[in-house]
Amino acid sequence: MEEDIRLFLNYISKERKCSRNTLDAYHNDLSQLSGYIAAAKDKEEPGCNSAELSEEHLASYMLSLKEKSYSVSTIARKIAAARTFLKFMAERGKVGKDLAPRLTAPRVNRPLPKALSVADIQRLMTEAARVPSIDGRRDQAMLELLYASGLLASELMSLNVDDVDAGHNCINFRGHGGKLRKIPLDNRMGRMMQEYIDSARFKLLTSDKENALFLNQRGERLTRQGFWQIVQGHASAAGISAKVTPRTIRHSYAVHKLNSGADIQSVQEVLGHAHISTTRAYKQV
Repeated sequence: MEEDIRLFLNYISKERKCSRNTLDAYHNDLSQLSGYIAAAKDKEEPGCNSAELSEEHLASYMLSLKEKSYSVSTIARKIAAARTFLKFMAERGKVGKDLAPRLTAPRVNRPLPKALSVADIQRLMTEAARVPSIDGRRDQAMLELLYASGLLASELMSLNVDDVDAGHNCINFRGHGGKLRKIPLDNRMGRMMQEYIDSARFKLLTSDKENALFLNQRGERLTRQGFWQIVQGHASAAGISAKVTPRTIRHSYAVHKLNSGADIQSVQEVLGHAHISTTRAYKQV
């Protein structure tokens, strides 16, 4: 079964362009399934292969997940991974029939996204703007762009200088699956990004070969962890009592846009949501 899992991971990596974190999650979940099925088959007879999977094995596996006191969301994720894998196996004739429908995931009640107030966002931006150093100018540009674009922290850190089209006030970003997202910016944000590139970034740059938009003090691409710490530092200095993370700033972008009259389809497109139901959750905040 391990070889089948390897082929499956290779398939979703190429066809779905899954991230490394997603592939690792699939690998861990499917390895757990493989180990459980192997142990179950060894109790019946020596050896185990994918063609011997049965509905009874899957029912027993689902019960074992519940007995381990996993959270509902974790169980749902593991079952979703197993369903996708079993469908892949059925399509390639590795199992007699598609057993995926026999796996039913528990319903996950997702909490509503948490957003900051407009006043807290303003306090955060003001705090970053008052720091006179080169790092301060970079931090201000990062925070302002995050709030203006709704990007994920990982997406923001992956931006290159070439992705910024200050002349047309937009960011050209290739997200999941290589799909291009053109993220509009207002005139003020477009000017700020050009000023950052010409001044603060130029002073941080140590190699002409580095194309990253946001750099650390060594002139290298800033990491997501480094950005998270920067956000925490400015939020603490601003005295904001609410929890502030790059994701809450993204949520704030969506909520504030919808509250100001933006249509939900345009917000969905900028955020890169595959399903509009994900974006609708912001209207409940």
